[in-house]
Amino acid sequence: MAQIRPFQCIRPKEELASHIAALPYDVYNRQEAKKEIEKEPLSFLKIDRAETQFPDDVDTYDHRVYEKAHDTLWDMIRKGDFEQEKSPCYYIYRLTMNGRSQSGIAACASIDDYEDNIIKKHENTREDKELDRISHVDICNAQTGPIFLAYRSNDRINQVTGRYQTEKALYDFTSEDGISHTVWRISDQNDIRTIQDAFGQMNQIYIADGHHRCASAVKVGLKRRRDAGHYSGQEDFNYFLSVLFPDDQLMIMDYNRVVKDLNGYTPDEFIEKLKDIFSLRLEEEQYRPKKKGEFGMFLSDRWYRLELKDQYKSTHPVAGLDVSILQEQVLAPMLNIFDPKTDHRIDFVGGIRGLEELEKRVQSDCKVAFAMYPTSIEELFNVADAGLLMPPKSTWFEPKLRSGLFIHALDGDMEDL
Repeated sequence: MAQIRPFQCIRPKEELASHIAALPYDVYNRQEAKKEIEKEPLSFLKIDRAETQFPDDVDTYDHRVYEKAHDTLWDMIRKGDFEQEKSPCYYIYRLTMNGRSQSGIAACASIDDYEDNIIKKHENTREDKELDRISHVDICNAQTGPIFLAYRSNDRINQVTGRYQTEKALYDFTSEDGISHTVWRISDQNDIRTIQDAFGQMNQIYIADGHHRCASAVKVGLKRRRDAGHYSGQEDFNYFLSVLFPDDQLMIMDYNRVVKDLNGYTPDEFIEKLKDIFSLRLEEEQYRPKKKGEFGMFLSDRWYRLELKDQYKSTHPVAGLDVSILQEQVLAPMLNIFDPKTDHRIDFVGGIRGLEELEKRVQSDCKVAFAMYPTSIEELFNVADAGLLMPPKSTWFEPKLRSGLFIHALDGDMEDL
């Protein structure tokens, strides 16, 4: 049963929240992060990407970078930019984009639930990316970027969160990208018990986004256990910072593909090959797939609708995904792209960039683009429940959670640090 517990959050002062909150560390490269910090000196990026405070010849993974992140975080806390709750609380975190809202619960999830597969994964992680966040969490002595978790919607939790969202918010601001961020605190003990008990009856929680951050947080917790020798399981290092969303509020956007060449085929020859797998129709304008099994293709300045033939459809949790079908039926056998994670001939374009970005890429450095129908949250759940892995770049979640709004100290009380 899932252990989702309230925590003594370290959070920004109300008037500073909009200045401190920042997009996740991996959204930016080094130079982009540096420009954001120049624009907003309080941005949490100066902690999440502390290499920005060093000359460019200092390696991103230099030990001094993590020490700087630690010092910057705790200096801001001591200065009073952040404050800590006197008792453990949950928080409702609502994000609104283009008039559409999703409301999650900021809380701490158990590393044991991760190890026991109650918290389910659908991606492999890379050790080099884990090591970066392991060092960041361990040296900062805090988790600063929440893991994006999902669960099947629950009436008891919805009733509590719905009630709070009619009250005055703790934070309420709109970020530069137009996303509205609203936070409410849940401190009432009866409401806390209701939420904790409801999660305690769930056998599955799912990682939606943040597999590397999650694996890193768990490994830091396991390291702290080994270092402590004896532990009760209630220490803060046994838990990791999360925001949990009900599945019926989540939106997964398309994650599209662009390819730099046609593997020696002419456009006409490539189209003839595709006719073995798909029914093709030339479209007069941009084509965004309207259902599973449909693909848009931009080739030679023309849009095509591709519809998968019945004999190539599958009910298998992974093989039946549109991203798998494109990989196994087109990218590998026709274009010789067997490992999309390492092949430099393929690139991935998040749906937030629109179909115009696909046209732009084909008209500059690529030959063909494929517009995908978004993977559904239920498909993600089915893959995770089967203990399987999704292909790379299967899901693009929007909007992105901000870092810096919720901080979970691994030693509990910030006054001891």
